[in-house]
Amino acid sequence: MVNKRFGYLIVSIAFVACNESKEIAPAESITLKPYPQTEKADQKDLYFGTTVEDPYRWLEDDLSDKTKAWVAAENEVTNDYLSQIPFREAMRERLQKLWDFEKVTAPFEEGEFTYFYKNDGLQNQYVLYRKKGDKDKEEVFLDPNKFSADGTTSLAGVSFSKDGSLVAYQISEGGSDWRKVITLNAADKSVVGDTLINVKFSGLSWKGNDGFYYSSYDKPKDGSALSAMTDQHKLFFHKLNTPQTDDELILGGSTFPRRYIGAGVTEDNRYLIASAANTTSGNALYIKDLTNPSAKFVAIVDNMDKNHSLIDNDGTKLFIYTELNAPNGRVVSADFSNPGTTAWKDLIPETEQVLQPSTGGGKIFANYLKDATSLVKQFDRNGKLEREIDLPGVGTASGFGAKEEDKTLYYSFTSYVDPGTIFKYNITEGTSEEYRRSGVLFDADKYESKQVFYTSKDGTKVPMIITHKKGLKLDGTNPTLLYGYGGFNISLTPSFSTSNILLLEQGGIFAVANLRGGGEYGEKWHLAGTKLQKQNVFDDFIAAAEYLVNEKFTSSDRLAIAGGSNGGLLVGAAMTQRPELFKVAFPAVGVLDMLRYNKFTAGAGWAFDYGTAEDSEEMFSYLHKYSPYHALKANTAYPATMVMTADHDDRVVPAHSFKFAARLQQYNTGDNPVLIRIETKAGHGAGKSTEMVIAEQVDKWAFMFQNMNLPFKEIK
Repeated sequence: MVNKRFGYLIVSIAFVACNESKEIAPAESITLKPYPQTEKADQKDLYFGTTVEDPYRWLEDDLSDKTKAWVAAENEVTNDYLSQIPFREAMRERLQKLWDFEKVTAPFEEGEFTYFYKNDGLQNQYVLYRKKGDKDKEEVFLDPNKFSADGTTSLAGVSFSKDGSLVAYQISEGGSDWRKVITLNAADKSVVGDTLINVKFSGLSWKGNDGFYYSSYDKPKDGSALSAMTDQHKLFFHKLNTPQTDDELILGGSTFPRRYIGAGVTEDNRYLIASAANTTSGNALYIKDLTNPSAKFVAIVDNMDKNHSLIDNDGTKLFIYTELNAPNGRVVSADFSNPGTTAWKDLIPETEQVLQPSTGGGKIFANYLKDATSLVKQFDRNGKLEREIDLPGVGTASGFGAKEEDKTLYYSFTSYVDPGTIFKYNITEGTSEEYRRSGVLFDADKYESKQVFYTSKDGTKVPMIITHKKGLKLDGTNPTLLYGYGGFNISLTPSFSTSNILLLEQGGIFAVANLRGGGEYGEKWHLAGTKLQKQNVFDDFIAAAEYLVNEKFTSSDRLAIAGGSNGGLLVGAAMTQRPELFKVAFPAVGVLDMLRYNKFTAGAGWAFDYGTAEDSEEMFSYLHKYSPYHALKANTAYPATMVMTADHDDRVVPAHSFKFAARLQQYNTGDNPVLIRIETKAGHGAGKSTEMVIAEQVDKWAFMFQNMNLPFKEIK
C-alpha cells in the first residue's frame, strides 16, 4: 500500500534564469562492441498444434551462472557504448542541478506529533521527520538513507496506530516486492517485538494497539524467490510481541484461494474490511464486526465481477464505492445489518466522468476524471453537493483525504508544466491557500501543454497531451518522446517530471497518449483494450505517433517511444509492428513474452487484461501474434533500442527483457544499436535511490539524442 502523502513534493519556489552556453555535438561514430554470443537451446512448446520455439528459455533461470555471465557481458557492451557519448556527463551535471532542491511533503498528524517527509536535494531516499508544534525543532524519525550503505534499501510504507503511539513500517531491499516489517514505539523509537519477513503486496492496518493485519504469500521453497510463481495470497493478524510463526490466518490459503487479499480497519476500529480478488480487476468485499469476538465475515459483494471498496462508515452506516451497474463508479450507502447489494442506496450517482472518491472531515470528495484531468466536488454524508472545488488550472489534483475530526486537509496540484503545489484546504469554508510550491529550476511561463484528440485506426477519438516550449515551430524536426501505458484500468493524468526538463529546454516535445486499456473513461475504455481487443491499445499508440508526424510536431527520425511494465509491452508491440515509424525505443521492465508471463511471480493475476495462451486456441493465436518476443522478425531494421530492466524485479521478471534483447540483437539489421541496461540492486521501479534514477534518466536522454544525431546545448 502506498503512503500517498509521500508523493506530494513541495518546497519554496526559486526560478533561476537559464543561460545557454556551448553546444556539444553527438559522436560522429561510436564503436559498438560485439554483442554477446547468446546461446540458443532447442526448446520448443506445443500450443493447440502449433510449435513455438523458445531458444532463450535458459535466460529465465536467474540463479544460473550462465545467466549472470550474460548479464555482465551485456552491461559491458551497454556501458561501453554510453561512455562514448560526448554530452553524457554534461547531461548528468544538468540533471543533478535540476534535481538538487529541497523537497518537503505535506504534513500529517499522528498522536502528539506532526510528521512530514523531506529530501535535502540529492539524498538517495526521503527522510521522515517529526515535531510537536510549529515552533518546535524538527527531528529525524526514520532515515532510510541509513538502512543500507548504497541507498538501495527503501522505506516502502508506514502505518501508525490510531493514537499514534505505535508505528509499523515496511522496508524493501534492492527494490524487491518482498518486504520486512519493523514495529516501533513512536515516543522513543524503540523496537517492539520481532521483525516480520517475507511480506508481499501488503498494507498494514492496526487493530487498536494490539497488533496489525498484513498480507503475504508463502515464499517459494524451491527455485528462485525472484521468479517463482506466487499464487495464494493470505491475510494474517500479527499480535505484538509474539513470533510471526504464531500469526493468525484470517483469510486465504487452500480453503479460500485468492491471488490478492487486502484488508483495512475502519477509522473507528469497529470493522475489518477485506477485499479478495483473483485478477487485477474485480473484487469481492467482506466485512467483520471487531467488537464481537465470535463474529464472522459477512459478504457485502461475494463475486468478483466489478470493483468495490468501503470508503468510510458512520457507526453501522457504510459508504461504499462500487462499479456495479455503474461503469464510471458511484457511491452508495448501506447498513451493516443488511450490507448486500439489494439494500444499497445511491448517495453519489454515476456521471459521465470516472469517479475516484475519498473522505475527510466528515465529507466525501468526488475526484472526477474529465478527459484525463481533475474535477473535484465536495458532498456531505447524505450525498448533498456542497461545492465544486476551485482548482488552480487544468491538471491533476490529488490528496483529498483526511481523518474524521480534521478541519483541514492538504492536496497537491500538478501538470506537465506545473512542478507541483501543495494547498491547505479548509473543509468547512471550502477555501484553499498555497502551502508549498516546488523549487525546481523551471520557468513554467516559457512552456505550454495542450490536449488534442486524434483518430485511431478504428475511428475512436483518443486524447493526447503535448508539452513543449511556447512558439515552437512545427517543421518536423523537433525531438519528441511519446509515452503511453494503456492497461489495467490505470489513468495517465498530467504530472510534472524533473527529468523531462532536459528534453523540453532543448526544444523537445513530451507527448502522453491516453490509450484504451486505461481508466480515463471508465470500464468501457478499459475493456476495449483487454484480451482479444488488446491490439486497440497498440493501434491507439501508433496513431498517436502518426498524428505527431503528420502534424509536423516531429518526424520518424526524431521520434522516440517509451513505457514501463505494461507500457514496456506497449513499446515492444509498437516497435515490432511498425519499426520504421520510430527512431528510438525504450521498453522498460516490460511484459514481453506473452505466452509465459503467467508462469512467474504474480503474473497469473494479469489474465483479466491479457488472457493466457492456455485459455483457448483463439487466445493463444492472438497473444502469439503480438507478443513482442515472438513478433520479432529476422533481417529487419528496428529502431535504436535500449531495453531497461533490473536484476531484482520480482513483479515483471527480467527474463522478459533478457529474452527480448537477445532475439532483437540476433534479428536486427542496419546500424541502429540494441542495448539492454540492467540495473543491479533494483526492482520494478519503486524505491530506487536518487543516484540510480538520475543515472538511468541521463542514459536514456543521452542514448536518444545520440541516435537522433542531435547536439546538446549546455545550460548553466
